[in-house]
Amino acid sequence: MPPDETDHEARDESTLTVALALAANFGIAVAKIVAALITGSASMAAEAAHSVADTFNEVLLMVGLRRSGRPADRRHPLGYGKERYIWTLLVAVAIFGMGALFSYYQGVQTLLGHRTGEEGGAAVGFAVLGIAFVLEATSWQQAIRQARAAARAADLPLRAYIRRTDEPASISVLLEDSAALIGVLLAFGGLGLHQLTGSAVWDAVGSLLIGVLLTAVALVLGRINLNLLIGTQADPRLVADVRARLGDEPEIDWVVDIVTVTFGADRVLVCARLDFRDSLTAGDVERACVRMAHDLRDAHDEIDEVFLEPVPRDDPELRERVIARYGGTLRPKRSES
Repeated sequence: MPPDETDHEARDESTLTVALALAANFGIAVAKIVAALITGSASMAAEAAHSVADTFNEVLLMVGLRRSGRPADRRHPLGYGKERYIWTLLVAVAIFGMGALFSYYQGVQTLLGHRTGEEGGAAVGFAVLGIAFVLEATSWQQAIRQARAAARAADLPLRAYIRRTDEPASISVLLEDSAALIGVLLAFGGLGLHQLTGSAVWDAVGSLLIGVLLTAVALVLGRINLNLLIGTQADPRLVADVRARLGDEPEIDWVVDIVTVTFGADRVLVCARLDFRDSLTAGDVERACVRMAHDLRDAHDEIDEVFLEPVPRDDPELRERVIARYGGTLRPKRSES
């Protein structure tokens, strides 16, 4: 399948996941706000803020998916793929700023006895939390289905895929929905224990725990997107295969250096410095570069751009840079790797 079609299908799947989460979170947010006003519960208020933040975040993700899909142009020759990471990083900031901090505030206010709202209507709160759990579970199923399918396609365990993925939108929804399900349980526990014991401390603890949960999700998402924005190398298996393929080419004496950079979802830039056989003419080298670049793109759909540079393997400055990056020089052939 051509790379553009693969990227388009992946983007459509991510859009479906985000759209389903947006619809679910909007309805849940409204219901939780009403329940928080009725019950006066800090845990319920924290969950309401959580759902409001999630709703806002899905809008950010939709914007990121749309804008990152624009084609390359003169000012952005590698396209807009990394813009998706910026919007998803904003999601992490929003989760902390709108969700976690408000949850901490609600919890501390309750512990200090500063909440003055009327308490009651616990049955309404429990009903809303039950409905919210069902709706969040529906959204979570779509997110986990997409993540598992992508992990299988990458031949990776789900946890390893989450760490390595260059498609953060679906992972953001998965982490948000997982946190939402846990948050509903925490709010249910805080509200329930408050009703059983008559102590608002449990309600405050539930709110504070929701804040801790959202902080953890924000940190994980922030870390994933920060690495992608800085620029990470491609999947190590792809790098190893590119190195082996280039080393096996008849025109190549030595693979001197390889640099790969992920610059969008399923989009990889490959730069390789190669020591060509001295007997080749300039025309031979040019034709070999064109053929090798074409073969690499055919072998890996995610490879979008390939730059091949002829260099001498014994250049001291280049050798020093390669050793500093990899701890040693690269080998030219599969059998010698």
